[in-house]
Amino acid sequence: MTPLDWTPAQLPQPRLLQGRHVRLEPLNPQRHGDDLWEALHDQDPALWDFLPYGPFTEQAAFDGWLAGLAEGRDPLFYAVVDPRDGRALGQLSLMSIVPEHGSIEIGHVAFGGRLQRTPLATEAFYLLMQEAFALGYRRLEWKCDNANVRSKRAAERLGMRPEGLFRQHRVVKGRNRDTAWFSLLDHEWPAVDAGFRRWLAAENFDATGRQLSALAVTFSK
Repeated sequence: MTPLDWTPAQLPQPRLLQGRHVRLEPLNPQRHGDDLWEALHDQDPALWDFLPYGPFTEQAAFDGWLAGLAEGRDPLFYAVVDPRDGRALGQLSLMSIVPEHGSIEIGHVAFGGRLQRTPLATEAFYLLMQEAFALGYRRLEWKCDNANVRSKRAAERLGMRPEGLFRQHRVVKGRNRDTAWFSLLDHEWPAVDAGFRRWLAAENFDATGRQLSALAVTFSK
């Protein structure tokens, strides 16, 4: 077998990731806690269905949980912030970080209703994908409950390729979870990156902020 010309990837560090529509800030419960409590317990009652925690009935419990997330480095959590008003609208993380093998995952995604299906949400994912490959990772993963149709659609829209199903992989909130796996590899990233850049460009949005071409369409060009 041909030896792999491979240099281990770098560990991601908690730092600001700035985009055109959105910015990702390292999760800070003092700065983001009130915003996230409101965003994640307001408009989408199904948001917590496939997460292994929540929803929370009291903000004190939520704040304690958030403080625990902020202390970790795997998962490494970010708040998704709207730069127009500085409010945090959701959170997500880089996780399952294995620099020596070059694999990393996007997970623990929780987007409030105001963030869902917006350019901000799409760019939030793009910023984490961009960060992962810039750090030298060769494999970006996405895993979700096979019953989570929204998550599977999101993975494919973002350019991830389905890899199969781990049956009876987990027990989550007393229910069986069959886990669907998706991935994007480093040699596939340039084409996906170009699609994101075209989609996020100012000329792809009209005066009201509505997209002119869909993200999936840009990948097929």
